[in-house]
Amino acid sequence: MKASGNFNAFRVMAWKELTILARYPVEFVASFGRIFLIVAIFSLAGKMFFEGRPASAAGGMAAPASGVVIYGFVLYMFLSDTLWTIGYAVRQEQLQGTLEQLYLTPVSKLISLVARVTNTLVWNGMLTLAAAALMVAIIGRSPVQNPWLGAYLLIMALAGTFGVGFAFAALSLRLRETAQTVANFLQFGLMILCANFFPFSALPPWVVNISRLIPLAYGVDAFRSTLMGYPQGFPELAPIQAEVVIVTLFGVGMPLLGYWLYRRAELHARQQGSLSMY
Repeated sequence: MKASGNFNAFRVMAWKELTILARYPVEFVASFGRIFLIVAIFSLAGKMFFEGRPASAAGGMAAPASGVVIYGFVLYMFLSDTLWTIGYAVRQEQLQGTLEQLYLTPVSKLISLVARVTNTLVWNGMLTLAAAALMVAIIGRSPVQNPWLGAYLLIMALAGTFGVGFAFAALSLRLRETAQTVANFLQFGLMILCANFFPFSALPPWVVNISRLIPLAYGVDAFRSTLMGYPQGFPELAPIQAEVVIVTLFGVGMPLLGYWLYRRAELHARQQGSLSMY
């Protein structure tokens, strides 16, 4: 297809996803309510790791609770939604009976995945702004230092997260209904291992060693440390120069790896005739 055709296909698919979202107003409103509950629970829980503790009790940390919790929450929001709107959405297409028909068209499969990314950015962007405002009201304002480097780290971390969504979409073609269970496990497992709502020093040392094997954990650590102005004890996993390199490689390499895995899973499903199977 020509570039104009790809753009038109992307525009139509992105609009389709947003239209489906708008057709369920109760779920639309409930999403905001659910986010406020999540924010209240995790903001107060995360604050417990800081209140009443001297800086030396946390390994020399002098970071505000607001920065650790709010900036970690931003990445958690996108990771959580990515697993469902990009990864498990392929399974939903199967259940709706539209996946096979979609693949009979000449539209690029990458366009289909990127359109879901757009939906995630728009919807999660609104939710994140609303949630951040509530978190500021609960636990105070966060410092904003090094905004340009922070923006770069956020973009790379989000790109890598979307690559995880592509890889999970491939997995959902193989696992089908079991993919929902895997998504729940990954969502909560990564929330703990990436320490989105608390410092990594709150984890047992052996768990921190596992966190060091996860590129997204460096994204969380580098993003919030940079915006907080590198308070004492931050970043926690590695020097900031090393974390920037890791996050960059994650942001560039994971989308390519995820899409490659997705195309292989799609080819396998075509050969097995299982694109429309439940």
